[in-house]
Amino acid sequence: MTMHYRAHPWHGIDPGADCPSVVTAFIEIVPSDTVKYEIDKDSGYLKIDRPQKFSNMIPTLYGFIPRTYCAESVAAYAALKSGKKVPHGDGDPLDICVLSERTVTHGDILLQAVPIGGFRLLDGGEADDKIIAVMKGDEFYRQWRDVSNCPPSYIDRLKHYFLTYKHLPSEQSVCEITHVYGREEAHEVIRRAMYDYDNHYGDISKTKSGKVVTPIAAVK
Repeated sequence: MTMHYRAHPWHGIDPGADCPSVVTAFIEIVPSDTVKYEIDKDSGYLKIDRPQKFSNMIPTLYGFIPRTYCAESVAAYAALKSGKKVPHGDGDPLDICVLSERTVTHGDILLQAVPIGGFRLLDGGEADDKIIAVMKGDEFYRQWRDVSNCPPSYIDRLKHYFLTYKHLPSEQSVCEITHVYGREEAHEVIRRAMYDYDNHYGDISKTKSGKVVTPIAAVK
């Protein structure tokens, strides 16, 4: 069947045999996009969510890790690490920002990415983590093995985007970044998002290698 029909980017693509060290990322939007595209969960096609507001444009390749889901386990981890009440995840696949030296002209593509950290973002109180990764094999960014290798100005630019991309100047932001975390914590968030996906969408927790992926820390 997969030879005759397009795989659903969220449900039909493997996150990778080496996940979470190396993950498959489905890219929805690129820095040159003036509108925000996102996956239509029913059809699997990209749809226009909204025009990018004012001059706020995503500074990296942006998409999600297939077969992940931000739900109970991701929310519990966000609450544990932030000390805040986080009742649930945002109900979407786990978002990923991918750094690349080369220009990628459009989304709706797959690439291999190496997670190096992430943002613990709360959107209206919901867990909405953003994994930060570098494109596998990128000549420049592959030297960054952890988010601590990134210049603070680069991280600040990403933070500014996610804190402002949803609201008008007259509105108060509902987004809050409680922490910027490193590679090991990013791996745990990915494991938990895969665990949540399995709980909600079936037994797809085994990669092609047969490795079962479960959270390292206790799920609460």
